[in-house]
Amino acid sequence: MSSCNILGFYQLYTSCNNVKPHIKKSCFSQSWSNRPHGSSYFHKNSQFVRSNFVIVKASDSTTSRKQVEITYNPEEKFNKLADEVDREAGLSRLTLFSPCKINVFLRITGKRDDEYHDLASLFHVISLGDKIKFSLSPSKSKDRLSTNVAGVPLDERNLIIKALNLYRKKTETDKYFWIHLDKKVPTGAGLGGGSSNAATTLWAANQFSGCLATEKELQEWSGEIGSDIPFFFSHGAAYCTGRGEVVQDIPSPIPFDIPMVLIKPQQECSTAEVYKRFQLDLSSKVDPLSLLEKISTSGISQDVCVNDLEPPAFEVLPSLKRLKQRVIAAGRGQYDAVFMSGSGSTIVGVGSPDPPQFVYDDEEYKDVFLSEASFITRPANQWYVEPVSAGSYGDQPEFSASFEMS
Repeated sequence: MSSCNILGFYQLYTSCNNVKPHIKKSCFSQSWSNRPHGSSYFHKNSQFVRSNFVIVKASDSTTSRKQVEITYNPEEKFNKLADEVDREAGLSRLTLFSPCKINVFLRITGKRDDEYHDLASLFHVISLGDKIKFSLSPSKSKDRLSTNVAGVPLDERNLIIKALNLYRKKTETDKYFWIHLDKKVPTGAGLGGGSSNAATTLWAANQFSGCLATEKELQEWSGEIGSDIPFFFSHGAAYCTGRGEVVQDIPSPIPFDIPMVLIKPQQECSTAEVYKRFQLDLSSKVDPLSLLEKISTSGISQDVCVNDLEPPAFEVLPSLKRLKQRVIAAGRGQYDAVFMSGSGSTIVGVGSPDPPQFVYDDEEYKDVFLSEASFITRPANQWYVEPVSAGSYGDQPEFSASFEMS
């Protein structure tokens, strides 16, 4: 008997026989704000009380009339109804993980006519990242951005706002947002935190608008506001050329269980100043494709983690060169490689999640940013997933986002 027929039978019985119903057990207690959009199953952390059966008992208080018991499993019907509600309601809130990246190697291969440089680099997403909360705004004219750290611009200078403006320009949608950026990735670190925020924002705006754009279109559009942004629409590992906007998705050549430590001093390197001091004739001549092949076959080692921007960055910030040298010396072989990411100023030690002891002991390093991390990738047709815990390298929770429906 279908659930609709059961309810009809039940209502007919109670009305005809003056019966008072008593619900013995109910399963309709899920919080819908925890239910992923378009899903037909339940979040393991939701307040849904799993019950394979709903038992309805009816009794007549005035006679000894026989009790009626109706038993059925409503879950399939309930899920279909929920999906219909989702389709009608649309998205109102969304929280996404915005991970950063490292450059496992970074070769500068030439100077372009537009004053940019051509590069060839293995980009890889890592588990350190920000969280961004998006809510639809009642305003039809302005976005509102807040954050948990000082010094981050909250206007059109921020790549999050630039990304929203770009999406509205490309799709002619009229949705505006309230956004809160929970920032964990340091700025001026060579980790692409701002670029990741922009890519995450484009993905979010597309979800709110019913996916008007394809991932490929989002990737192509994003290059208009930043060279590193298109990379984040890869699956997490990519060989990038041009200014960085030419992205070739590749299978991750690095095991996810290899840990790393990130050490970033308070001082930042100006990317413009680093490139200004870069000298092409003094840079490495190694073929970047040979570096990629060696990593794919033999893993990460010090000789493959070439970064042509290290010498000019070390001129801009001599203390950064000293930090790298000390990490290598104090590590006593615990790291497979120690190198600078991007244009600095983060030093990466791959092979151990622990920084050397001098970072804790020396007054010079009392204010450095420290974080362990691991390599991660992006599931197909989803956004990036924050690892369950810092110690669970490569593990991913059941959902990459939290949703609320209007």
